[in-house]
Amino acid sequence: MVAGLLEQEHVRADTGGQDDVAGGRKSPEPEGASDPTYAAAPTGGAREAEGEREKELPPDESEAMLPGGGGGGAEPETGLSRRRFAVLAVFSLSSLVNAFQWIQYGIIANVFARFYGVTTDKVDWLSIVYMAAYVPLIFPATWLLDRRGLRLTALLGSGLNCAGAWLKCASAGPALFGVTAGAQVICSVAQVFILGLPSRIASVWFGPREVSTACATAVLGNQLGTAIGFLLPPVLVPNTQDIEVTGHNISVMFYGTAAVSTALFLLTVIVIKDRPLLPPSHAQAVLPSSLSEDYSYKRSIVNLMKNKAFVLLLVSYGIMTGSFYSVSTLLNQMIMALYKDQELNAGRIGLTLVVAGMVGSILCGVWLDHTKMYKMTTLMVYVLSFLGMLVFTFTLQPNILLVFFTAGALGFFMTGYLPLGFEFGVEITYPESEGTSSGLLNAFAQIFGIIFTLIQGKLITNHNPMVGNLFLCAWIFLGILLTAFIKSELKRNNVNMEVDDHHLKALPAECPEDVPPEKKTNGVKVESSISFSRETSL
Repeated sequence: MVAGLLEQEHVRADTGGQDDVAGGRKSPEPEGASDPTYAAAPTGGAREAEGEREKELPPDESEAMLPGGGGGGAEPETGLSRRRFAVLAVFSLSSLVNAFQWIQYGIIANVFARFYGVTTDKVDWLSIVYMAAYVPLIFPATWLLDRRGLRLTALLGSGLNCAGAWLKCASAGPALFGVTAGAQVICSVAQVFILGLPSRIASVWFGPREVSTACATAVLGNQLGTAIGFLLPPVLVPNTQDIEVTGHNISVMFYGTAAVSTALFLLTVIVIKDRPLLPPSHAQAVLPSSLSEDYSYKRSIVNLMKNKAFVLLLVSYGIMTGSFYSVSTLLNQMIMALYKDQELNAGRIGLTLVVAGMVGSILCGVWLDHTKMYKMTTLMVYVLSFLGMLVFTFTLQPNILLVFFTAGALGFFMTGYLPLGFEFGVEITYPESEGTSSGLLNAFAQIFGIIFTLIQGKLITNHNPMVGNLFLCAWIFLGILLTAFIKSELKRNNVNMEVDDHHLKALPAECPEDVPPEKKTNGVKVESSISFSRETSL
């Protein structure tokens, strides 16, 4: 439906031609290009001689010396587009609305259960369906992102989100639970196209000193949507015994969401493009702007699953994020099990948890941009999240005011961890696609989220909230151990650092069969004169 809207903006940075700056396409190769001295970076007096030699060469031969043209002696031109802030803002708002629709049922589960005449378990499934839909659909969605680009993927996410919101408007009746469930399924499919985009947007549109902050800001939109989802539904749909009044209040909430979703879909059509005219960083410049003919999505997944550090990150990220999903979904039931008629305060506690996490996300992103200490930061935040979960567990009673403070501390670290996992994953898997690594991280998060929500919900129902929270504490402690054993290789950051010293060569992978299996990457081969920098690991 929207495939025709896909546009390719990436053009050659040095002359405005059609060839890409990245080392993924072949250009005419001058004589001597295969000579080692030809590709070597000139230093000292040799640099001046090299410059005079370039002036004497014909235009076509001089162009061949550019990155991707076979020479590697000149640096690719990079630049930052002003449009990047608009792209980030529109995507963040679309992610916000999608996250709002995820949690709007769970935070007032008792109200929706009475209105539709169903059990709270069925209302819980309106949140769980977001996680259940993600797991089987993430692979085709990631393939689409890699093959067709950022724009089409964002349009599908925003468009499906808008369609689901309007279908909910037709479900504001006591006998229409099936309609609202179907609408929520559509929104859950939209989420599949949205959740994997933060790291892609940050890498493709933002420079090396702002990429982590941009990723944190993109994730921030989803967190803000969850925060608003905690706050507004208890206010817009208060707990009343009059079914007609409740139906009217639900309609107001649904129509408001649909109107905002429509506006954001139109903005997505206008604003979001695949990539800027110039690559924002050297790490992006040495990658091909489009996939090579020998690209294999299956090989990309195999490469990631052979990366032991990434596999450890997959499980640890799934544990932490799944715990957050479980706490968010069951927060209303925890509070209602201990305090009577506190739906509004349950929403405010959820708001406190997520807003504190938003602050943590931004601070972590800024910290990473300045220090590049991915492993140490991730491990510290994990440990502090574990301590926050313990404190939250043992302070749920008897004072509800204390829960606000402990939930804020828990959210600051637990929610602040989300962008850390994305960026850490991109660093240790470069030059594999950001969409693939982010998609796998989210898939594991959804799997753990489903398992944790179902088990913790049973523990809360059959025992009490403390037992359910202790169950999560045990898993988070396991996540700390797994994180400690991750070997941190900052591959993307190393590329950005080496290019300045002319130590980087980007070569098109013309014959993948000639590359050793452990060094195969889809369409680009990155060679470095020094080993990748590592952080301390056990």
